[in-house]
Amino acid sequence: MFVPFDTLPEDSRIWIYQSNRKLSDEEVADIETATQAFLMNWAAHGTPLEASFLVMYNRFIILAVNQEVQAVTGCSIDASVVFIQQLEQQYNIDLLDKMNVTFRQGDFITHKTLLDFKKMVKEKSVSSNTIVFNNLVNTIEEWKESWEVPAADSWHSRFF
Repeated sequence: MFVPFDTLPEDSRIWIYQSNRKLSDEEVADIETATQAFLMNWAAHGTPLEASFLVMYNRFIILAVNQEVQAVTGCSIDASVVFIQQLEQQYNIDLLDKMNVTFRQGDFITHKTLLDFKKMVKEKSVSSNTIVFNNLVNTIEEWKESWEVPAADSWHSRFF
């Protein structure tokens, strides 16, 4: 069952999917409609999941579930991945490749392969102060505190 994102508790489980390109406003509107429809019917063993989502910066899709109401299961996670794969195909985007890095460069959000990011570190085009998106956060609380952080404060720090 879909609920507003801001009503979910801080310990709600989240999954962050980053697009390899910026989505148009029209694409975001369509994705928001499709995601809300998916969440209305998302369930674990027949029990509706209290879930929500955000689309951030026309680039990130964040799914969230209140596990105090009903825990997600392997099957419900699989269903969400199938939904994300459908979005990938429909919009010709990559949302599941974890070997990419998204970070801020001034006012812009940049998406690079991990190899290109490492090269930028060597060339000093990015620094440990560069704001990166740490998509490994697991809860809304972690997302609020540790999603947009200096590279030195995330898993990216090993490259510096």
